[in-house]
Amino acid sequence: MKTRQLGRTGIKVSPLALGTMGWGSQLDTRPAHAQIDLALDHGVNLIDTSEIYPMDPIRPETLGRTERIIGLWLEKSVRNRADIILSTKQAGQGLRHVRGGAPIKGDTVRQAVEGSLRRLKTDYIDLFQFHWPNRRSSRFGGRRAAPRQTAEAVLDNMADCLNALEAEQRRGTIRAFGLCNETAWGTARWRDLARSRDIRGPVSVQNEYSLLCRGFETDLAELCLYDRISLIASAPLASGLLTGKYQDRVIPNGSRMERMPDLNGRAGDRAFTAVDGYLEVAQKHGLDPVRMALAWVMSRPFVASAVFGASSTDQIRHILDGADTVLTDEVLADIEDVYRDRARPF
Repeated sequence: MKTRQLGRTGIKVSPLALGTMGWGSQLDTRPAHAQIDLALDHGVNLIDTSEIYPMDPIRPETLGRTERIIGLWLEKSVRNRADIILSTKQAGQGLRHVRGGAPIKGDTVRQAVEGSLRRLKTDYIDLFQFHWPNRRSSRFGGRRAAPRQTAEAVLDNMADCLNALEAEQRRGTIRAFGLCNETAWGTARWRDLARSRDIRGPVSVQNEYSLLCRGFETDLAELCLYDRISLIASAPLASGLLTGKYQDRVIPNGSRMERMPDLNGRAGDRAFTAVDGYLEVAQKHGLDPVRMALAWVMSRPFVASAVFGASSTDQIRHILDGADTVLTDEVLADIEDVYRDRARPF
């Protein structure tokens, strides 16, 4: 699997990244470790996690469990740590079980970094990300809300955080900094503030992006292409909708839709109609719909990596065996036809 450059850094990441959101709830330690080994054997080098994982849903008693599972693997692994790109995230304001619900600010950055380092049993984090903005904004596929803070207050907080991040990079605890669930306005402000202080700014944005969710293309894609800020695409299979397993509103036992009923509410008739169209394209061209959906995301010029997760090693193997899928111009044209007819289902 060929690697891609992450932003303006010298960090090279695989175009597929191993997601870990369910490790510690949906998946126990042994199968999680098997997924890591299998992914690395297939050329994946980026493992993505967060201090609040596992999710589905977030519970106080499981916070940090996913990082600990990865740490146990790193502790016993004979693989070279330098060959693994490890990304994690600091939670934003509102989770009272994480630092009392404190917002991301300068004096919480080091706390979060130290906690992740301890749980991951590593000396450094390759990519340290802020899980969501410190302000009221569009995120997790939601609609944009009116701001509650002044622009000056937001910028002061960003500057404070950037100084703390720069201190961690100089200390050697993190190699690079990235954003998650961020807007074009927010990304541009982080970039500009870093430049004005001659310090390192964000190298990546991890936002939702898939055949069903293409909002990134409206403004963030242009910003990221010109400024060489990479997209790490989350939910490239639209939380499983693009696999086709939920069509006709079927909810398989143990599926994410069963564990998170809110997803079922989000997946309205327009989403199912759009998925029908993409399934028809895959069938027409003799393609597996999962591999087609992932190949489409990986083909976009602003994408460095797409984060996928799975509940079994068989699902992981199926995805990785199709990692070299290339979509022809005819397939891409048919995909665009579906998008024009059934755009923005959610």
